[in-house]
Amino acid sequence: MRILRSLNKKYFFLIFLFFFIGNSNAEDEPVDIWNVDKNKIQSNDFNSNLNEKTNDSLTIKSESTIFNMQSDKKISSINLDEDLNSDDIKIFGLYDPEENSLDINMWSNSDGDQLKNIFKKLDKINLSKDAAYIMKILMLTNAYIPTKNISEKDFLKFRSQWLIKNSDLDLIEEYLIKNQIFNIHPKLTKFLLDEYISTSNVQKACEIFSKNKEPIDDEYLIKFNIYCLIKNNRVEEAQLIFDLKKELGFSDKYYEKKINYLLGYATEIDETISEKNILEFHLAHITNPKFLFEPKETTSKIIWKYLSSSGLLSSHEKIDIFDLEKISTLEKATHNKNYPEKNLFKIYKRFQFDINQLLNVEESYKSLSNIEARALIYQKILLESETVEKLKLLKLLKNNFESDDKSLAFDEELRKFLDKIEPTNVPDNLTSFYYTNIEIKKKNSSEIKFNKEVLHQSKLLNYFSGDYSKPKIEKDVNNYLKKIKKNKKYFFSKKDQIFLESLKYDGIEISDKYNDFYEINNSEIPTDIQVMINNNEKGTALLRIVEVIGQDDLEKMDEDTIYFIISTLNQLNIGLIRNKILLKVLPLKV
Repeated sequence: MRILRSLNKKYFFLIFLFFFIGNSNAEDEPVDIWNVDKNKIQSNDFNSNLNEKTNDSLTIKSESTIFNMQSDKKISSINLDEDLNSDDIKIFGLYDPEENSLDINMWSNSDGDQLKNIFKKLDKINLSKDAAYIMKILMLTNAYIPTKNISEKDFLKFRSQWLIKNSDLDLIEEYLIKNQIFNIHPKLTKFLLDEYISTSNVQKACEIFSKNKEPIDDEYLIKFNIYCLIKNNRVEEAQLIFDLKKELGFSDKYYEKKINYLLGYATEIDETISEKNILEFHLAHITNPKFLFEPKETTSKIIWKYLSSSGLLSSHEKIDIFDLEKISTLEKATHNKNYPEKNLFKIYKRFQFDINQLLNVEESYKSLSNIEARALIYQKILLESETVEKLKLLKLLKNNFESDDKSLAFDEELRKFLDKIEPTNVPDNLTSFYYTNIEIKKKNSSEIKFNKEVLHQSKLLNYFSGDYSKPKIEKDVNNYLKKIKKNKKYFFSKKDQIFLESLKYDGIEISDKYNDFYEINNSEIPTDIQVMINNNEKGTALLRIVEVIGQDDLEKMDEDTIYFIISTLNQLNIGLIRNKILLKVLPLKV
């Protein structure tokens, strides 16, 4: 029986009143992971600030979720003006500032207009691992948000956008759960849940709700939660929330039909399929035992991903090779990395060509459709044994894909062919094609090899990993400088200068008689970054460093750029991040 529909209006409103009153007492305060009292900064452990509630029965919190969503008195989770005037300022993050030589006021002097400009630039860049490492620290260190020319909502939006682009699901989950901020980041939460469901990991998506301790406001998340309650056999709870939601004005015929079927109140299968979002698509799938769906070029990437992970894509063996429109759709999906390349090329192998077409590929393909031409060229590549001829055909096939704006559909398979070809066998006219498309395997050079003949490669580097006491490093570095001063052939490099300046900023005393080895020169730092240093804008200055590094690896950057990056970190006293960079760019590695 349906729980609420069996009640008359009188009893319903009594229940409504009971829950409403209960809600006013049951709501938890938003989690404060930092106490702003300077002497009482505490770690972010939400378990110590929240009253644990059982998940085995329907709690007042479940009803408050519904009422909070619909009520005209809905309280915003983010209210900057109120927060700044209260004694309970909310700070959301994962890392203690001291872990990376930062502080809780790292953004306090920042100008929001500058931040917006830098964030927009970074959004267009695929950051290198080095830049992403610094960005991760910046985005997730517990600190007060900037207040000049930027709202809390906008700043947190940039953080959310970065987390989505970075797509580290474990990191996103930790950030959301530890801070209990589903309502502050509904878009980020939706992204996390959708990613799990798109890979058929529905149980993982539903586990997220079990870790949430705050009432949910967002309608999409509430609908997702109702579905998860049903999936976890908490049907009565799901039914009550669902009915309360409808009594408060919710109307979504598509969703209602799917949920009623799952609850057992509808036996007729609704075959309607919605591509509006992955939840609605998933509901269509699980409520229809005979579910069939043919994706189109306009089908979203996340639905392609869901189809692939759920085994809902047609087997390559069952694809009709005469249905060129269907194959064209699969080619475009392969280009967008939504369909496996190996499956596309297995379809190409099923095309039938006569011996003359295969012997005269370079002329025969011109009379065929582009799809048939690609299949013919691919089959000839498989048959060709001569390296030079194979390379010519590979280039021809790549160009054919590019002409249809599907170049990435022949990406992984091309590299597999090229990996089997020795560079010495590549003729000069195909060298550019070869090196442009082959994946150069990077040598793993993580082990440091010390070179006692070079200052910045000597064992003195161990100071930056914490293996030197101050008295010992002072003695050893002065002895080393004494030795190289006598050696007139020694070339004192920019990296040697970086090494010594970093020691000096750490308070290591170096004899004045070696001052001629180096001169601290702040003029090499870009003007805007120097202004940030002077204003103690640690957050913005680090953000600019991330922008400077961009897509590049630190080890491949020129010495002048490394110099000003390290000088910036020295002046801002950000020693721990600096040390990690120094240990990447200074030593010789094998």
